[in-house]
Amino acid sequence: MIDSKRFLHPEVIKRIARLDLRARHVVEGFLSGLHRSPYFGQSVEFRQHRPYAPGDDLRYVDWKVWAKQDRYFVKQFEEDTNLRLTLLVDVSASMRYGSGAMNKYEYAATLAVSLAYLVLRHQDAVGCVAFDEAARMTVPQRTKRNHLDSIIQALEVSEPAHKTDLFQIIRSSAETYPRRGMVVLVSDLLVDRDGLFRGLRLLRSRGHDVLVFHVLDDDELDFPFSGPTRFEGLELPAHLKCNPRALREGYLAALGAYLEEVRRSCSGQNVDYTLVRTSQPLGAALAAYLNHRLATQNRS
Repeated sequence: MIDSKRFLHPEVIKRIARLDLRARHVVEGFLSGLHRSPYFGQSVEFRQHRPYAPGDDLRYVDWKVWAKQDRYFVKQFEEDTNLRLTLLVDVSASMRYGSGAMNKYEYAATLAVSLAYLVLRHQDAVGCVAFDEAARMTVPQRTKRNHLDSIIQALEVSEPAHKTDLFQIIRSSAETYPRRGMVVLVSDLLVDRDGLFRGLRLLRSRGHDVLVFHVLDDDELDFPFSGPTRFEGLELPAHLKCNPRALREGYLAALGAYLEEVRRSCSGQNVDYTLVRTSQPLGAALAAYLNHRLATQNRS
């Protein structure tokens, strides 16, 4: 049985619901209009009608329905989707770490499911890949509301394990979902940097709009440890006993340099990058992100 409440938290949905009017412009405008499928209306497989909206192509107005109901409706076909979203969710061993209410894996999965909920709410298509060193679960892109259960199930059965081979995952995903769309990577990015940057370049070269949610725990960002501590590797059979106070300055400097390198690389490739703490309320993180996208869209 699928536990839909595990990753689709009621408080997150409540926050998203309050965002709906404000986010509608983002979802239906930016997420839909900016990357409208080049195959719009080409399929002969009719899917449904939807109410006409200003700006819709008059070629797809169903005039027979208008004659009967005196209302305008637009025909939608199977390929008539405004957005094709692919969620790449890291379920590697390092995602098990957590010092708060949710570990990184639980936070990332909740974030991914919340995005899927928002996209499906607007009748767009979403698929998902849960990965570590290989794709553990792959969910095809669908538009129906009940498709959310498939995404939740894929994340439930993909408990964190193994290392991450991000470049191979991204290359495989680009082949699995070849149509241009939006790709959202949710990961702690504790990966080979060259593979990460090559993967992002590959997605951009194929015309995808790419978003990165960099999920880290407060401990990883602040290094609050004091006194003799034993650090154990989650992806390597290694441990380190030390006085963390002696390491803190060097650790934070190295972390800062890494974060700056990731930000700079994403910016240089027109990839949206967002650093998220697992202590940050998820609804607030999504609200801030959607507002950022709206502001970016309005400035362009």
